[in-house]
Amino acid sequence: MADSTSEKSVFNESKVVQMQNISVHWGNNKVLDGFNLDMTPGERIAIVGPSGCGKSTTLRVLAGLLLPNSGNLKLFGKQQHYLRLDQNSPPDVRLVFQNPALLGSLTIKENVGFILRKNQQINEDQMNNLIKESLREVGLFDVEDKLPSELSGGMQKRVSFARALIGDNAKTTSCMPLLLFDEPTAGLDPVACTRIEDLIVKTTNLAKGCSIIVSHVMSTIERSAERVLMLYGGKIQWDGSIKEFKKTQNPYIQQFRSGSLKGPMQHQEI
Repeated sequence: MADSTSEKSVFNESKVVQMQNISVHWGNNKVLDGFNLDMTPGERIAIVGPSGCGKSTTLRVLAGLLLPNSGNLKLFGKQQHYLRLDQNSPPDVRLVFQNPALLGSLTIKENVGFILRKNQQINEDQMNNLIKESLREVGLFDVEDKLPSELSGGMQKRVSFARALIGDNAKTTSCMPLLLFDEPTAGLDPVACTRIEDLIVKTTNLAKGCSIIVSHVMSTIERSAERVLMLYGGKIQWDGSIKEFKKTQNPYIQQFRSGSLKGPMQHQEI
């Protein structure tokens, strides 16, 4: 088990993610405070912790939707200075939201293929084949002409996975994508959770990428990730494998797994 709060990251071109002393604060509230994370190709990491501890903020920084107040960030060996929309060649980072975030006025085909419209090297037949292939990979058939409102919540979630997956097929770059999943199984029944958990692993492998999963659901953490980070107080308080996560006596992990009000993480009254 490595304590990331006491180790300094060393930038390395082989790393997918290198976050060094990242801080994000809103007024006096330090959401991330000297946050460090290195991530190597092929890794599947779960970030856990109580609500409001900065997990989703970490994903937003990585996705280029939020600039940190201080610190250094490299993705795929390239220094990041600007928001995603301000970059000419943004890194291949795909965020799957807790809400599927599908455009209600567009068909499933149009939603999944939305990113391909900017690629002028792909003709209509190629685009349709890529869309069908991506939908097939997540277990959806004959839904291309339907609207999101005609699908169940679980099916809409799978459409969002297909949309995240399709970009890799359209790219000619050999750079693996970074997939970010924000509470992907929140509010789903156990069977639907299992399907989505399997899809996280499958999508990551199919895209030949790596993934970060933010979740409170224990089955999602244990089935989708290989490594777990405990985030609290703006810093990583524990970092270890899934096997270690299940048996460690670390007080932060013990409190998180048991749901106890007693422990190093203070209960916030609501």
